Parts: sequence; C-alpha cells; structure tokens
Amino acid sequence: MIEELLKVFKEKFGDEGDIRCYFAPGRVNLIGEHTDYNGGHVFPCALSMGNYGVARKRNDNIVRWFNVNYADNGVQEADITKLAPNDHGYWYDYQQGVVWAFGQMGHKVPCGYDMVMGGDMPAGSGLSASASIEELCAVIIKDLLEVDVDMVECAKIGQYSENKFNGMNCGIMDQFASAMGKKDHAIFLDTATLNFDYVPLNLKNEKIVITNSKVKHQLAGSAYNDRRNESERALKMLQKVVNINTLGDLTEDEFEKYKDAITDPVCLKRAKHAVYENQRTIKAVEALKNDDISAFGKLMNASHVSLRDDYEVSCKELDILAEEAWKLPSVIGSRMTGGGFGGCTVSIVKSDAVNEFIEKIGKVYKERTGKSAEFYIADAGDGARRL
Repeated sequence: MIEELLKVFKEKFGDEGDIRCYFAPGRVNLIGEHTDYNGGHVFPCALSMGNYGVARKRNDNIVRWFNVNYADNGVQEADITKLAPNDHGYWYDYQQGVVWAFGQMGHKVPCGYDMVMGGDMPAGSGLSASASIEELCAVIIKDLLEVDVDMVECAKIGQYSENKFNGMNCGIMDQFASAMGKKDHAIFLDTATLNFDYVPLNLKNEKIVITNSKVKHQLAGSAYNDRRNESERALKMLQKVVNINTLGDLTEDEFEKYKDAITDPVCLKRAKHAVYENQRTIKAVEALKNDDISAFGKLMNASHVSLRDDYEVSCKELDILAEEAWKLPSVIGSRMTGGGFGGCTVSIVKSDAVNEFIEKIGKVYKERTGKSAEFYIADAGDGARRL
C-alpha cells in the first residue's frame, strides 16, 4: 500500500523534500470489554491491519490530508491555529482532533504537514479504525515534526482528542493498543494506573479468527456514552457505602456485598458487568500464562453473555456469530469484541479447523441474517511507528 500512497502523494503534493512513511494498527480485544473507562483491566493486541500514511513537513500552519479510501472527499485542509471540537465523525475530524489535542495537553505543534493515508482495515468493524487514525497522526507529529512525547503520551493524546474533540467518551484501550502493540503479544493493561505487561500469545495449535458481522457501528451516535453514564451513576451510589475510586476496584464478592446500594436496576446491571468482566480478564490472562487455553475460552464465552445481557451492547448478528461458534467443537471461545452495536466477534479456533469454521459460520450466518460475514486471521503486530 505504501507504494500506492507515495504515488498519490507525489500527484497531490509534489515529490520534493523529506517524505516519510508511517503505520498505525487497529486492534482486537481478546477479553475485557467496557472495563477501560471503569478502572478495570483489558487484554487487546495490535493487528497487522491498520492505516498507512505518507507525510512531509510544511513551513506554515496548514495541514492537508488526503485519504485514498475516501477519495471523493478530496484534499482536506485546516489551519492548526483555528481547530475547534466537533462531533461530525468524519475521518479527517480524528486527524484534526489529535493536532488540537497536542496543544491542549501542552505540546506545541510547530507547523503543519501534508499527508496521504489509506487503510486495509474495514471501517465501522469494531477494530478501532478511529484509534488507528489518531495514532497515525500522533506518530507523524512526534517523528516528523519532532514533538518530544513518548508513545504512552501519544495514546493519552488520542483518547483526549476522541473524548473532547469528537465527543466520543471512550476509554484508553484502543489508543494504547495501537500505540504500544508488540508483535506476537497481547497487552495486559490496568487502565486505572496504565501499568501493563506484554503477554506472549503462545497459541500452539490455535488461531485467532475475527468475524466481521458487516453491521457497522457508529459509537459516538449510539448508546455507548449512555453506558458510560450509567456506570458512573452506579459508581456514585456504591461510593456512599464503600471506599472505591472505580468499579474496577471491586471483587465479585465485594460487589455482591454492596450492590444493594445501587437503586436503579439498569445501573445495577451495568456495574455487575464492569466488575465481573474485570475479574474475568484477570483470570483469563492467568489462564493463558498457565497454558490453560480451555479456561481462557470459557471466560471469553461468559464475557459475551454478560455483554449481551448485563451491558446490552451486543446485537442480533453478533449473538448469532457467537452462539453458532459455541456449537463447534473446534472453537475454544468466541465473543463480541469492541464497543458493540455491530462490528466483529473474536474466536479462538483450532488451527486445523479454521477453514471449516469459516465455511460453517459463513453459511449459517448468511442463512439467518442475509448478510455475508468476512473473516480475518488475526496476527498480533507492533504499534504505531515510522516505516
């Protein structure tokens, strides 16, 4: 893809000067959903799919962006001194948001740049195309414009931009995974402290398969922010009876002891998911470290049930994909991944049965929904970087 982007860059902006190439991955979360803004743990890995960019520094305050995946939008241009938050959700708004957020977080962006970008990851699939765009922009500003930040700070800037510029009240998991990914590893991240470990994905006889439901989710315009608000209301009620900072501070037993303080039944369900999902994630990582892939899979399945019933962020199509996967003896575990309301499932499948999995799940999904699913074998890759 880089060769195509270089060609387009030279057509749009000329071929003189120091032109550099970058990549920022999408991510898949193996377990730990809607825990990142509740002070819990997550377990994502960066993918080998993502967004590529070709960029060159300018000597003024203008940024110009072109996306080959959205060529009809043409070249987008902005003055970095005049950016203001909006919630339109266009691809270039995520670029603008990061440039704006650098300044808001005390890192002066010294000048503009020209960039052509393109991705090999389906938008709206729940694999975090938005965080990939954000971290692509962040690593360009860090490297090309020589702004002195580390990659953890780039993740924080990406989250801040999506929260404050784009109006999407997400946690930090997506940006952290895109910025900090490591090949053949997943990231066990405590979102309350940002302490993290790289855990090898020692899947000897299994593959990670992502299934795209082809139901696009639009999180900023969906019930995502409602779920966060409901979780925060539950936390405030609990804080009247127990000294905690986040829902992630509670064990299952502690939650059961204090849960009667949550008087709203909807908030009670949201809090139960946040607490139990955090503990599932801790147990799942321990199981993986102990080579107990069967236990890991059972926890994945339980995660989907909780997301479906307690957090209510699944949808008919995701439920069909997970439930049909559970019927196959070759499937270790399967669950929805990402914010929900559409997007993808992630499954751990025995290596010698991947083709059978794709054939059987694809067939029954088409029969039951009329939609054609897409399948990707997930390779855990490195984080955002200059190529």
